[in-house]
Amino acid sequence: MSDTDRPWVIVVGAGPAGLLLSVMLAKLAGIKVQVLEANSKLDVSLRAAYYGPPAAVELRRAGLLDEIRREGFQPEIFCWRKLDGSYIAGLDYRKVADNPDRLFVLPLDQLGALLYRHASTTPGVEISFNHKVTEVGQDKDDAWVQVETSTGLHRLQAKYVVGCDGASSTVRRFISEDGGFPGFTWDNQIMTANVRLLRDPTPFICLNPDFRSWLTWEKILYPFDKFGYSDVQFIIHSEHWHLLARLSKNPNPDDDVWRIAYGEISGLTKEELLARQPEKFSVLLPGNPQPEDYKILSINPYKTHQRLVDSMRKGRLLLAADAAHLCPPFGGLGLTGGIVDVGGLYDCLAGIYHEKAEESILDLYSEVRRQKYIDHTDPMTKANLRRLTELDPDRALEDDKFLKLLDEIKNNNLEAQKEILMGDMKLYYDFTQHYKDKTPIVKRA
Repeated sequence: MSDTDRPWVIVVGAGPAGLLLSVMLAKLAGIKVQVLEANSKLDVSLRAAYYGPPAAVELRRAGLLDEIRREGFQPEIFCWRKLDGSYIAGLDYRKVADNPDRLFVLPLDQLGALLYRHASTTPGVEISFNHKVTEVGQDKDDAWVQVETSTGLHRLQAKYVVGCDGASSTVRRFISEDGGFPGFTWDNQIMTANVRLLRDPTPFICLNPDFRSWLTWEKILYPFDKFGYSDVQFIIHSEHWHLLARLSKNPNPDDDVWRIAYGEISGLTKEELLARQPEKFSVLLPGNPQPEDYKILSINPYKTHQRLVDSMRKGRLLLAADAAHLCPPFGGLGLTGGIVDVGGLYDCLAGIYHEKAEESILDLYSEVRRQKYIDHTDPMTKANLRRLTELDPDRALEDDKFLKLLDEIKNNNLEAQKEILMGDMKLYYDFTQHYKDKTPIVKRA
């Protein structure tokens, strides 16, 4: 294969991080990319859905944010509650409604499908399914991967290989000295489910307010709203802690879906966990619903990890998102941090390609992105999980500094509220400040 035919970057993993990186490199910088995916199709398993402000910045740069916002929605109230639903403290995102980069929601499988539509139609991007990477290597001029396909083993080359292949990353095994992933796994096992509210099929008829016609619709059997619940609530309880959050905000019944993630006993099989689900829901959810009141669209157990690689770079081999770091899914920082990784790596690779930056900028990428995890993601996500599992809900405002602060500023300190609402911008970093040539990037013909 000639240099003009082969990709300049190989991205391992066709998840949202890998697809977003490929779109940005090809669309914004004219860089040829090949995306390799071991599976035959995109992953649609239950994953994150909430994106913080720095993720919005990167998705806007990619030209995708408006479309993503149309498919998702912007949540309003985040709060912490007791198991009986009593309100403790919260955040009101309507107070930053004028900020174009405010928090938004779109389940990751929907984002992946949207990114795939763009990547598959962007000139310069090639996506290869059923290409399982088994080896990764490099020399002074190139990086390469060995892939297992239906036609046997093949070797593909590029200037750089980027591992966006998730928590079980193959690329990471060739970057880490011992193939390890430093950190730990939490004892808490989590069950995550998407739940749709069921509706009474018996027509409910009433007179239209204009008194000239009758209206017919289905009654919601089990509406969360009638219990006064917000878009997002974190329930504090030593045994029955959980998260309950909207995944959509649309009057169409088919889109009326909520996400519940709750702690479970460690060591149980998936079958045992599923058998316990109806009883758990009757305790966790307001109004003590029974299985006939809701429909579970999908449900899976997950282990929760707190991990960070020693380095996100080894020569021409690079890592981003879950391949480089993991954290508990309470706060959206894993997803947001992964997207910010991608934006930063785009700037570094585009800078090198267009001769605006030295290759050493990739060392800076590794240093900065790791430090952002250490300084912000790690302490925040640990605190979020411990707040749910260890705090006495009756003493939450006395014992937890963060909840106490939210309560103190709720009425009279708008600037302090805005600072908290936009606090995840601490994850952002502008690598273009290190370019030796500051003129805008122009794609090569």
